[in-house]
Amino acid sequence: MAYINENYLKLPGNYLFAEVARRVAAYKDAHPDADVIRLGIGDVTLPLPAASIAAMHAAVDEMAKKETFRGYGPEQGYDFLIDAIIEKNYTSRGIAVSPDEVFVSDGSKSDCGNIQEIFSTDDVIAITDPVYPVYLDTNVMAGRTGALGADGRFEGVVYMPTTEENGFAPALPDQPVDMIYLCCPNNPTGTTLSRAELTKWVDYARKNDAVILFDAAYAAYITEPDVPRSIYEIEGARDVAIEFRSFSKTAGFTGTRCGYTVIPKTVTAKAKDGSRHPLNALWSRRHSTKFNGTAYIVQRGAAAIYTDEGQKQVAGNIAYYMENARIIREGLSALGLSVFGGVNAPYIWLKTPNDLPSWEFFDKLLHEANVVGTPGAGFGPSGEGYFRLTAFGDRQATEKAIARIREKLVL
Repeated sequence: MAYINENYLKLPGNYLFAEVARRVAAYKDAHPDADVIRLGIGDVTLPLPAASIAAMHAAVDEMAKKETFRGYGPEQGYDFLIDAIIEKNYTSRGIAVSPDEVFVSDGSKSDCGNIQEIFSTDDVIAITDPVYPVYLDTNVMAGRTGALGADGRFEGVVYMPTTEENGFAPALPDQPVDMIYLCCPNNPTGTTLSRAELTKWVDYARKNDAVILFDAAYAAYITEPDVPRSIYEIEGARDVAIEFRSFSKTAGFTGTRCGYTVIPKTVTAKAKDGSRHPLNALWSRRHSTKFNGTAYIVQRGAAAIYTDEGQKQVAGNIAYYMENARIIREGLSALGLSVFGGVNAPYIWLKTPNDLPSWEFFDKLLHEANVVGTPGAGFGPSGEGYFRLTAFGDRQATEKAIARIREKLVL
């Protein structure tokens, strides 16, 4: 007799974005002529940088010749990509990272979800609320939490509200925790933590023997000087933090899949007997056992963004999306809505008008303006009453969406 992992039964019926897709499909079935504009899921719309395309074409040609063909690659990633990552994202910022501390993968979503496997199921997790669902859901699947309560919170999880009331800077936990998930710039709120705020978290982790799991997938969108691009800019972070990075939103690799995780060899955790063990070695073991490695062709494309031409092209794409963010942010603000984010991140976080529940506002926006966003409640209990729009759409569609909201949405 085979038995299921009953932790999966604790989860709500649908993953957030699957429920969004279901509702949009139902609306389209009932209104086949509707021109629905999607500003919900954070998928990019611009093509890959030309430098990446050229590098991938060249890599395909290599694979066509016996002399340059490549089979199995190193699970941790090719040196040419790891060296480029270190030089451009860390050494240039005065941060020391060694090659064996970087693990190339198929994207930060996978790594953010899988990292919990190297921690004890007895560890207590702390998550900002609202937050990217993958952090919480994968810990529920692993059995690290209790059941889902009537208040929308899982037992055994420390929720750290991140709202307008605290300036989107969550308070430190008021009880012991072991794993702390931070996302900066934040998805979904589009807000950031200042250098001073992030220093508080590093100091807390060092004092309380906790590990920070730092998702920096949107670091390339930061514009303000007081916002760190990496947690390792903070003194002491190399002892307590793991950092996740992605090429998906930085360089348009959402359909190509590439990211990486940095785990300094100085980050350790305890075994039950009190002995300490480097998390780098544990992740290396897990990574090489369960992951086949990112394709050589993809890694060549990723490495190309670090060339001079690639950097210019990436900067151009990011500027395009951030102009979309400005259009959305200023357009909604002009309607009298309370709007956050969109300055250091491609997400706009707004308060729903008239205290509408998030899913009710989703339906209202879809039915009245034919615009799709993401209900804040789907990101956690503290997201109720908020709503996320993404700046990753086409410029014309973005402008049309804001015009429709202005003209057709009854506030």
